[in-house]
Parts: sequence; C-alpha cells; structure tokens
Amino acid sequence: MTDLRKIIIDGAEIEVDPAMTILQACEVAEIEVPRFCYHERLSIAGNCRMCLVEVVGGPPKPTASCAMQVRDLRPGPNGEPPEIKTKSPMVRKAREGVMEFLLINHPLDCPICDQGGECDLQDQAIAYGVDFSRYREPKRAVDNLDLGPLVATQMTRCISCTRCVRFTTEVAGMTLMGQTGRGEDAEITTYLGQTLDSELQGNIIDLCPVGALTSKPYAFTARPWELRKTETIDVMDALGSNIRVDCKGREVKRIVPRNHDGVNEEWISDKTRFIWDGLRRQRLDQPYIRVDGKLRPATWPEALSAAAKALSGAKKAVGLVGDLAPAEAAFSLKQLVQGLGGAVECRVDRAKLPAGNRAGYVGTARIEDIDNAQMIQLIGTNPRVEAPVLNARIRKAWLNGADVGLVGEAADLTYDYAHLGTDRAALESLLDKDFGKVLEVPSIVIIGQGALMEDDGEAVLAAAMKLAEKTGSKFMVLHTAAARVGAMDVGATTEGGLDAALEGADVVYALGVDETDIPEGPFVIYQGSHGDRGAHRADVILPGAAYTEEDGLFVNTEGRPQLALRAAFPPGEAKENWAILRAISGEMGAALPWNTMNELRTALFKEVPHLREIDMVAENDWSIPDAGKMAKGRFVQAVQDFYLTNPIARASEIMAELSAGAAARRQNMAAE
Repeated sequence: MTDLRKIIIDGAEIEVDPAMTILQACEVAEIEVPRFCYHERLSIAGNCRMCLVEVVGGPPKPTASCAMQVRDLRPGPNGEPPEIKTKSPMVRKAREGVMEFLLINHPLDCPICDQGGECDLQDQAIAYGVDFSRYREPKRAVDNLDLGPLVATQMTRCISCTRCVRFTTEVAGMTLMGQTGRGEDAEITTYLGQTLDSELQGNIIDLCPVGALTSKPYAFTARPWELRKTETIDVMDALGSNIRVDCKGREVKRIVPRNHDGVNEEWISDKTRFIWDGLRRQRLDQPYIRVDGKLRPATWPEALSAAAKALSGAKKAVGLVGDLAPAEAAFSLKQLVQGLGGAVECRVDRAKLPAGNRAGYVGTARIEDIDNAQMIQLIGTNPRVEAPVLNARIRKAWLNGADVGLVGEAADLTYDYAHLGTDRAALESLLDKDFGKVLEVPSIVIIGQGALMEDDGEAVLAAAMKLAEKTGSKFMVLHTAAARVGAMDVGATTEGGLDAALEGADVVYALGVDETDIPEGPFVIYQGSHGDRGAHRADVILPGAAYTEEDGLFVNTEGRPQLALRAAFPPGEAKENWAILRAISGEMGAALPWNTMNELRTALFKEVPHLREIDMVAENDWSIPDAGKMAKGRFVQAVQDFYLTNPIARASEIMAELSAGAAARRQNMAAE
C-alpha cells in the first residue's frame, strides 16, 4: 500500500496519495478548483491554466495544480507539511487574468449558443472572472470544421483545451484531430479536413467545456432548463450503459451519459446518444388485426379478444422474446405461454447458450476486470461494433500494456492485436499451447455471439471455457441483445432452441421479435413498439412501449441487473408490455397473479432471487457444458451494420445517414 502524505490545503490538513496531483488532492479536500483542459479520464495537458494555485514556499508565481504531483511539493522550513492556497489574492488575481485572456477572442454567442445554461466557460466567467475587458482590438475568427452529421462546430468559440483531441486519440483510437499554428493562429482541426469515423465521436460534445462542439441533431430544439431529466439504462447493446434521457413535453430530445465506473465509465456510443429520433418514427400507436389478408386498425378489446381466442385454441403456443424486452415482460410471457403448455424461447438468433448454466451464458468476469487484464483473448467477436464502449475499455488496457489476441474475422479494433486465425482450427490450436506466462498475469477470455450462432455453438463455447480454465482467465460472454441475459435468467428457453420451439407451433406470440423471420403457417401475435419486420408478419399487432416509455429491468452482458425508468409516455394507444400480457391473460380467463408492477416484481424476485440485487454482479458457479466436437469453418460476425441493429435504429434518420456514410467509406477503401 502506498504511504500517504500530509499536506495543508487552505489551512486544513489532509492525507493523500503522493501520486495525486494537487488538483486531485483539492477534490479529496472538497475544495473546488476551476479547470477547462483537465479531465480525469484523459492525459494531462496543462494548457488552460485556469487551475492555478499558490504553493507556499514554492515558486513566486502560481502553479498549475493539474500538472504537479503532491510528491513534488517541498515541506516547510521546519519540516511542516507542504501548504497550498486556493483562495489567496495571488490565486484570485491569476484566475481573473487567465479568464480575461480566454475571453479575448470568445464571441458573445450565449443567447444563441446551444451550450448556454450548461457551459463551463459561462459558469466560471461569473465565478472567477471580472465584469470588464481591457481588450479593444478586433477579435479573431476561425473557419468551422465539418466533422460529419453528429457534431456541430463553432470553432471561433474554441479555447484550445484539447479535450477533443485527447479523447479521439486516447479513448476512441482515431488519430484525426490535432492543433496547428501558434499563438492567436492556433486552431483545432482534422487531418486533411476529414470527418470523424468512430462509434464514440459524440462524447466530445460532452467533453467540450465551451460551445465549440455541440450536437448537430439536437441543435436549437430545446434549452436545458426546459428539459425533464430521467436517469435510466441504454438498450442499444448489451453493455447496459447508464444514461440520462431528456424530454421536452412527450418527446425525447436528448440522451447523454451518466457516470458508472463499473459499466460505461462516462462514455456512450453514438447509437445510444443519437437514437432518439427513431423513438418517434414508424411507431405502432394502435392495435391492428389482419382481415382478408390486410391489416386494419382495431380497438384494444377487439385485438385482445382476437389474441386471447388464438392462444386459447392453440395446439402448441410459442412465446418468443425479442432483443429489447425487459425482464418483467419476458417473465410474464413465460408464465402466460407455459401456462398453456407451450414453449418459450429468447435465443432468437439461434445462439447456443446453455440454459441454466449462468457461467456459460454470462461468464465469471466483470467489465471492470478488463482494466487490469494483461492478456485479453477475443473469440468470434468484433467488440468495436458489438459494444463500442467496452472496446474502448479494451483499448485502455492495451495502452497499459495488455496483449490482445483475436480468433475470428480481422477488423480495425482501434488497437493492435495478434490475429491467430479466422476459424475453429485456430481456437483448437490455442488449447494445445503452453500458457506458462499467461498463468502469472490477470487475463480474460471474451467470446462473442458470432462464435455461438452455428450448429456447433455449444462445442465452441465449451472450448472457449476450457481455454479460460487452462489459462486461469476470467470468462465473459459478450452479448449483442440487451434483453438476452435477463430472459435467460427468467428461464425463457426451450431445449433445442428456436427451431425446436417453433416445430409444430400453430400460434406464435412475438414479443418485440424483429431480428428473425417467423416461418409461414402459425398465427402470429406481435407485440412491439415499431412497425418493423415482426409487425409485417403479424396477424394481430399490439402496440407496446419502447425502452424510454416504461419501467423495466435489464441484465447486462456481465450479469448486472439494472433498472430502466420511464422518461416519457408511449404514443397513442400503446401500453406497457407487461400490462398487455396481463390483459390478455385476463381475457382468456386465466389471469396472471399480479395487477401492478410491484406485484409482478415480487413474483419475479421470488423465482429469480439474484435479480433483486440491483447493480450487483452475482458470482456464477463454473461449469463447462458437455458438447461434441467443433465443426470446421470461419467464425461469422454477429453484427453486420452497427447503426441498424434494432427497430428503433432502423426508424432513425440519423442512423440511416450514418449507416450510408459507413458503407460509402467501406466501398472507397475496397476500391483503393
């Protein structure tokens, strides 16, 4: 354990780690130090000078607190602890001077600036600046950058904090942005004027402390004080990123990240951030019934009666759980369908995940274990498109010296890796290797859904688990569907998987199933939020709520239960998903034994106790499934188009534009 060191800050003595900077020590002492360029998850730049403090007995000028460590401070003449002052006349004058310099060329755009009301420069100018300026010369102006369809730029406002440069370089893995020129000619730009090509680029909007980088889709639609803010969970991938949904009236206007060190730190993917326009397009807002081959609008009593009649008369009813369904809805569907003697299945992509073996479909690793791993083995996965924020975490481990290996299709993962092969033979050869050195360091094996979707998926999973056991590694299953782990936990599975469940079915209840085709023949009841593939196949359509429109429990890829909270109400006549299932059961005369969400969760927690532990990761018993031999052949990728993976994304104009842009870039690269 590191020895702590005593220092005095504004007269109060505290003990801190000597590796801390003065600024971090001030935060421990709960003393506010203004800053623009410093960010705890980025490297130290020390170029805004706003965090100046006075070091007693030190240099006769103020010191940048973000760039000096506590260990570099000298004790007093009689061995007293080093003393720091953050409110002395020297410091106050220095901060006023720095603020005056920052505002020399800054335009007075506050009335029309999207950052107005949540701008660091605005706040700190009031708190630490002066109410006059001695500058009378003409202000400089800078041309705006074209960074693409997501980030709007007003570069005249830029104060050269370089947060965007450091984020894109260090976290996102893009070496596109930088600063050119010196003095008043210094400006942030991109290499050869290129647009940004990253799934994480929207995070620079949050990082920018002024209005130089703002959200292009959100621009001029709302002011921060007009928005109703709801803390909830993202479902665009299985990471379960913590987010805040901002609504104006009934519409979602903005989605921004919340900090959670164990899951997404404070980053989110662009799909998570900009998906909100898809929440109001192509929505199902009233029930439909198919009559004479055509869907016609219906009332709720008509639709519920038709669904109940079909289920009651079914020889074999099947319930399918889609990728965005909360655990409560999956549990309700399971109780409803199994009460009819039917089958229920959530592995609609045919992934061979072992029911009942939580270590086999979740693993034993936590997301934060990646930070300390020295060896990371990827099998049949491309985390850059399956979970971009998790991929950034792997990149951070790689920057800290971790070795990364990949068995599967080669891809640009934003970090170097040893490509060990694309097929199952490469995985088999790994099992025959000597791993003497690997056993001495923290390591993790991550297997993706692309490795599990073929007929030999269970054998591939068993091989990956044997590799983890042989190397002493922790094991993680990287899912692509936010609802999958929760549905597996509640037991929404059938032996033999999707094909076995559908065999002989005459009624299929599809709960948000849009990523697989339901065969012709069965009567299909579709419950979902968007008019996507599943709705086109349906005989009865029941409009449900999207993830921002109902409370729900989601379990992320590491097995952490998290609560999503309602930020807005569903459009038109759409209802909460669990309530629709409860209403159908009542119409059938076999009502599910709950009338409220609390009663439903009580029943759910009684059957699956670990779901009660919100934001906790349960320990899973290690058990390698018995499986046959692996077949031959390459591993496929589970995600073909990052921007169009679910019905909400496919309804989004922003996602469509990003998908088209990514396809054009791939075509240009192929042509070159």
